[in-house]
Amino acid sequence: MYYIFRCDCGRVLYAKKGVATRKCTCGKTLKVKSRRILQKVDTIEDATYAVQQMQEKIYGESVFSTAAEMKDNKFLNQIDRKMKKL
Repeated sequence: MYYIFRCDCGRVLYAKKGVATRKCTCGKTLKVKSRRILQKVDTIEDATYAVQQMQEKIYGESVFSTAAEMKDNKFLNQIDRKMKKL
């Protein structure tokens, strides 16, 4: 069984039943026992899916881009700004 809970920073995390602490990406170490459990799931797949769904509900859908796309977009944005100045 896995527990789904939130860090003080807002990130949704999961921990396996019996684990005492969990470290968030913000750097804070959380005591799982003292956190409010938002959801309980049976498998790791269900836990990752539940965390993903909660994160999307809180922060909106995340969109991932490749490095090449980011570079192209940055270059196009620079051109657009220069054209607006003219």
